[in-house]
Amino acid sequence: MLFVILFFVLHWYLSLFSQTFFQHRYAAHKAFTMNKGWERFFFFFAWLTQGSSYLSPRAYGIMHRMHHAYTDTELDPHSPAYDKNLFAMMWRTKNIYSDILYERTEVEPRFTKNVPAWKSFDLFASSWSSRLFWIVVYVALYLLFAPSAWFLILVPVHAVMGPLHGVIINWYAHKYGDVNFETDNTSKNLFKVDWLMFGEGYHNNHHVHPSRSNFAAKRGEFDPCYPLIILLNKLRVIKVNNGLQPA
Repeated sequence: MLFVILFFVLHWYLSLFSQTFFQHRYAAHKAFTMNKGWERFFFFFAWLTQGSSYLSPRAYGIMHRMHHAYTDTELDPHSPAYDKNLFAMMWRTKNIYSDILYERTEVEPRFTKNVPAWKSFDLFASSWSSRLFWIVVYVALYLLFAPSAWFLILVPVHAVMGPLHGVIINWYAHKYGDVNFETDNTSKNLFKVDWLMFGEGYHNNHHVHPSRSNFAAKRGEFDPCYPLIILLNKLRVIKVNNGLQPA
């Protein structure tokens, strides 16, 4: 049972770190910079941690910039206002994401500027062979170490971990929660202290200050990803663009 808990929690937070740190704060918003070597490292790290649900930093970054530009309009890639349920929203988001990834749609230059790109790796990591490889790994780990085959029911969660994290924010954080800042959209903060979503739950804060590396904004809020950003900045892995804020 200990294996199940540790593996699930580890996969949840490592996958979430890749999404919030690399694909969101770096690729989409350039809250900090890094050299090409570290950028390639985090491409690989995202594949390693997100596995079968690997998200292309380029496609993610472009689509997320579109979300900020068109929030809660018909052009928003993921808005609860234009889909009857979260599954419909996920399917529409998936189609837009795929069109960007495989370059089947024309994207405005303002959304592609300085977005990290490694086309060959993205195509490999997004291939069905790569995704199936990771699903086989998840199944094998549960068969080998879980106390019962019933725990295989968790494999589908592992398989879609990246999009699952995305839909929690893009659906629920536009419907439920608190508002720190008045905006022209429905963004909300899901939690006061966001351990579950590693800072992503401060969605209202983020819509007001999209390029900040710290998603917490008010007294009592804590963004668990931000201390790691401070550490990586201190180690000169990254360089925070807009200055460090109190953690």
